[in-house]
Amino acid sequence: MSSRPTPRPAEAAQAPAGAAAPGTETDISVPLPEREPVQARLYGQRAKGAAVPLVLHFHGGTFTSGNLDDGRNVARLLAAAGAVVLSVAYPLKPFPEPIEVGFAALEWLYKQRVKLAGKGARVYLAGEEAGGNLAAAVALMARDRAHPPLAGQILLSPMLDPCAGTLSLRQASGDVARCRWASGWQEYLSSPMNATHPYAVPGASLRLAELAPALVLVGEDDAMRDEALSFARRLHEAGIPVTKALLPSAAKCPDELYDPTSGDCACSETVGGHLRAFFAATVPPVPPPA
Repeated sequence: MSSRPTPRPAEAAQAPAGAAAPGTETDISVPLPEREPVQARLYGQRAKGAAVPLVLHFHGGTFTSGNLDDGRNVARLLAAAGAVVLSVAYPLKPFPEPIEVGFAALEWLYKQRVKLAGKGARVYLAGEEAGGNLAAAVALMARDRAHPPLAGQILLSPMLDPCAGTLSLRQASGDVARCRWASGWQEYLSSPMNATHPYAVPGASLRLAELAPALVLVGEDDAMRDEALSFARRLHEAGIPVTKALLPSAAKCPDELYDPTSGDCACSETVGGHLRAFFAATVPPVPPPA
């Protein structure tokens, strides 16, 4: 792991006691087996004498754009909630390259968990919009490959199904068929056959049992609102612990949350509260003394 420190502003949000120290951000290069290294940004520092959540984060961009800077608002909120966060610059290429790189990065992160977040650190996936798709897909891969174990998946406005045609999507796009989400899906899937693959389209997966617990956050006027809430419902029906919440549209959420030029989003405190509660809820119970 090579690193290049990049000084950035400290987080204003307060992390819980014993959590990672927010405000520290470092650009690194992550080595991947049989692949080119992937660039990433590490947020937060492990707390002394305590294990903290360790999160692999994927930025948004409708599969066709976006970079580490575009993902910084969400990554900083995750760090401010007490986690060490690795945000990856996954390749903007058609399926399956982004998720294969994402899974390889997850395996690397799991091997580094003690060094980065302390002994016993729990590993999570997180992503917004297209990154939410990748987080959900990599969670499916980790289940199917029986490694690495995940403590949770955090999905913010996830793009989960190109065929959803939901009311929230039609309202957000003005019923324009060639909206940016449809264009992004077309480039990502590249072939009609990929539209039936559960790793490409997690929202259409027929098998959701045995996945990691999920936190699903969407805005009231979010284009992805209906498909995200539908996915949360299906996870619940499959026996997966799910927490879902609607973010108030009056706070211009989630648009400002995903816009790296907007600064602090009005809903940052609300989102941070959900993140802290989810991390706390996914701590494994302490076994009773023998």
